[in-house]
Amino acid sequence: QMSKSTGNFLTLAQAVDKFSADGMRLALADAGDTVEDANFVEAMADAGILRLYTWVEWVKEMIANRYSLRSGPANTFNDRVFASEMSAGIMKTDQNYEK
Repeated sequence: QMSKSTGNFLTLAQAVDKFSADGMRLALADAGDTVEDANFVEAMADAGILRLYTWVEWVKEMIANRYSLRSGPANTFNDRVFASEMSAGIMKTDQNYEK
């Protein structure tokens, strides 16, 4: 956790150098989700960097194997269930934002 009063403090430039801009974005998005004071937790920034690295590696793998992936119409049972759930989620989101 970062706390100026305990001497545990980083400037923005230092934090970006240490965690990267994306690592900072993830950690800052997680800080202050409750009514308590927002705290920047270094473990969250480190975990965010690891998640980003894992995601980039997965994307590289998918691009390398793109020709072995399924193609054609999305009309299996699982495809229809997925499309239905996505539509239901979109409708719920739209209803929440129309209020």
